[in-house]
Amino acid sequence: MRSPIKVLIKRLITSFTGVISRTAIGRWTYQQIIDAAMNLTMTANYQNLHMRFVALNWLSQYRISTFSTKEPETLEWIDSIPEGSVLWDVGANIGLYTVYAAKKRNCRVFAFEPSVFNLELLARNIFLNDLQNQTTIVPIALCDKVGISLFKMTTTAWGGALSTFGQSFDQNGAALKSLFEYRTLGISMMDAVTLFEIPFPQFIKIDVDGIEHFILRGGDGVLNKAEGVLIEVNDNFPEQAEESAWHLKNAGLSLRKKCALGVPNQYNQWWVRGNAAPNTT
Repeated sequence: MRSPIKVLIKRLITSFTGVISRTAIGRWTYQQIIDAAMNLTMTANYQNLHMRFVALNWLSQYRISTFSTKEPETLEWIDSIPEGSVLWDVGANIGLYTVYAAKKRNCRVFAFEPSVFNLELLARNIFLNDLQNQTTIVPIALCDKVGISLFKMTTTAWGGALSTFGQSFDQNGAALKSLFEYRTLGISMMDAVTLFEIPFPQFIKIDVDGIEHFILRGGDGVLNKAEGVLIEVNDNFPEQAEESAWHLKNAGLSLRKKCALGVPNQYNQWWVRGNAAPNTT
């Protein structure tokens, strides 16, 4: 429940903007406030690396401020990638890990992100860090086959997650409560290579809130060539966890590390080519 103070502040702001928009100077003032807010940035510092990101709302600000602490295993995984590798960042969101991989490991990154809200910040963050020549945005949803379907979202906030494409369930396998949706194009991982000539990835990061197994279904020919995969799985959603493991094992990958996230029974799994002794942290 929102606090009475926040509700009051929101009402005052709404009234204030309504009043000032009645005059030309008021509308000009209002536009200056919007322009200033739209250009707010924050810096994330990690291992002597300085990265700038657009910080338009509380969610993007939270993601930036917790960059080094929210998922340390993701940063560790990126740090292990050989320099100059081709990385697919599937579910890139606003591009924090895309930027880090490109800057820290000089990766050639292909950032897959279908959200129209996140795409703006993803593009701006890539440009802010002067990575536009080594990073490619792929504004298309990945799934198991080519097709047009609904992209369903639980929020329209910049930096939002918990969305799905072509399905009606959330990250736990329960019914998704959609707030906003639109029809868009989806392709498989193999389609990305054959139709758009995107190079085969040496490494893949997948975080798509519950449809990871559908994406892996369309990626056998791609997974067979990958050296490593970092994927978010949910043991509360057996179909997603078990099918994801099956596809990865079938591609010749082995589970090296399983790192708990801040949500019970959700993990980042680190898969590598060849045999590895699994490690749970």
